[in-house]
Parts: sequence; C-alpha cells; structure tokens
Amino acid sequence: MEEKAIIGITTGDLNGIGLELIIKTFSDNRMLDFCTPVIFASNKVINYYRRIVPENTFSFNSTKDLTKLNPKQINVFNCWEEDVAVQPGVLTELGGKYAIRSLQVAAQCLKDGQIDAVVTAPIHKSNTHNNDFPYTGHTPFFKEKFGANDVLMLLYDQDLRVALVTEHIPVSKVASVITKELIISKVNLLKESLIKDFGIDKPKIAVMGLNPHAGDEGQIGTEEQTIIKPTIELLQQQGTLVFGPFSADAFFARASYQHFDAVLAMYHDQGLVPFKTLAQGGGVNYTAGLPVIRTSPDHGTAFDIAGKNLADESSFREAIFESIRLLKQRKNYAEYTANPMRRGKIEKERDNS
Repeated sequence: MEEKAIIGITTGDLNGIGLELIIKTFSDNRMLDFCTPVIFASNKVINYYRRIVPENTFSFNSTKDLTKLNPKQINVFNCWEEDVAVQPGVLTELGGKYAIRSLQVAAQCLKDGQIDAVVTAPIHKSNTHNNDFPYTGHTPFFKEKFGANDVLMLLYDQDLRVALVTEHIPVSKVASVITKELIISKVNLLKESLIKDFGIDKPKIAVMGLNPHAGDEGQIGTEEQTIIKPTIELLQQQGTLVFGPFSADAFFARASYQHFDAVLAMYHDQGLVPFKTLAQGGGVNYTAGLPVIRTSPDHGTAFDIAGKNLADESSFREAIFESIRLLKQRKNYAEYTANPMRRGKIEKERDNS
C-alpha cells in the first residue's frame, strides 16, 4: 500500500477564515484516507475555532515531535504555548504575528524533509509585511526560503490555468518592471511546470498584452511592440509554443483560453479577476518553480465573514488534494525521465518541436 503524504498546513491570519476552513475540511474523516495532515498552530487556537464550527467531528493528536505523528488522526504541531487573543474579523498585530510563526515553522519542516508539502491558509499583508517578514506574500517568501532563482504564481481550476508576470505590486509600477528577461523567465517557468506538474508534453501558452486592446498597434502604449511581441517571437524561435500578445478583455470574453494550456497575464487583476469569476471559488494557487510543493486556496482572509461559520472550504480542500496530486506527478515525472531511453525520447521530441 502506498504511504500517505504528510501535508503541513498553516493557520493563516488567526482572525481570518483559515482555521475555520481547516476544521471544516478535516471534519470529513475521509480526508485521512488521502494524507496525514499536520496543522502548525496551538491546541488553544484550534479549540477556539472548534466552538465556532459546532457541527464538526474534528479531533486531533497534539504533538511537538514530527517523528510521532498519528497517520489515522489530524495532527496539531504546537508552534506556541502562550495564550493568544483571537478576534475573528479584526485585523490585529497578533493575528499576523502568529500567522507568520506558523508559516515559518512549517516551511522549515518542509525544508528539513519532515513533511512532504505545505498548504497555506491566507495571510493579510498589512499585519505581516514588516522588518522581520519583508515579503509581500507567500510567493516571495518561499522563493527566498528555498533559494529559487525565480518562481511563478499560478492559479488553476481544472483546465483553466492563469499565471502572473508580476504579483503584488502597485499598478503604477507594473509597466516599469515588465522586461524581456522577466517575461522569458516566467514563460519558461510556466512551460516547465506544465510539463512536470501537469503532464502536458508540448504546452501551448497565451501571453496577454499590458495595455488596453494590447496597445492598438502603439496607439495606447508601446510595450507590446517594443517588449512583449519581440520576446514572444524570440521564444517561438527557441521552440516554445507561445502566442500573443492578446487583448485581455476580448481573450477572456471569447473564451479563447480554452484553446491554450495556460495563460500568462501581465499583472495581478488582469489575470485574477477573470480567473476567479470563471473558477467560482474552486481554484487553487500554486507556487511553480520551487523544489517543493506549496499550494493554497485562491482567496484571502475574508475578515467580513470570519467567525460566523460562513466560510466555504471548497478551494481549501482542492488545495489539499492538489498538493497530493502534484507530489505524485513530480515523482512519476522523475521516474520517467530517470529512464535513459525515455529521457532520450523526450530530448528528441523537444529538438524537433
């Protein structure tokens, strides 16, 4: 029988919906058939949220030793013992402080090989971004933690996959950071992930323009003509099936994404507004380009409904399932490419593409 994956789970902001999602997801005991969950939190904060979700069958094994996990139970790895004031729906310094404590301990355990993958609940940048945590979100944190040259924020729901060239930066700064080198890096990361993580041998990628109407031949901005289109042409010459730049509004309105394996958007809202509209709460956020697996739900802390037993755990549950699938897919890919005959076939196909 195949050994179950050990999936680490972070709390997210203690006053957001993260812990409610965790309790709702694992109140279905069938989840334990697929993985051994380890929640990086404290017994006290878990018990607080158990009372908020009254109709649950959530019981857990408390531990401070990851070598003594119970594979038939939910495991809570205690990252702190002190009492923490939990105020659902309220943005507080403590809510962010302990969210980062959970994240940092889980990430170190992942780096040390004590867990197999991490699923992160949402954090809020205003109470986490500081001198001790100088990151605009999970993605840059994991990039530095695992020494990646670059990473890619990739959201997907079934066959709809949307990645971002830029992530959490002001719109006023987007144009200044769009470069040939950045686009090449993101396209290559996306291509590699589609091959290794999704099993698509020759992925077809659509690239969005930056300006309205993709610049209208230079009438509404020149980035398409001077940067994006020449970069796409260069990548095509190198054998990558990449096309564009497309006008984002028409591209999504006409469902043109159905003809591609993935879409690369230039900035956050250009990609995530249509994605979240189409995915309707079922999407998963994946950090491509890391040597490890990290997924998360495709939404934020949702302070407006926190503590009210209203949170929908669908996206969080999918993030758990996807972390397990991605582990298996990477293992299968590694075994496939380790075979010299198969590796030669792959290399020959790429040379001929």
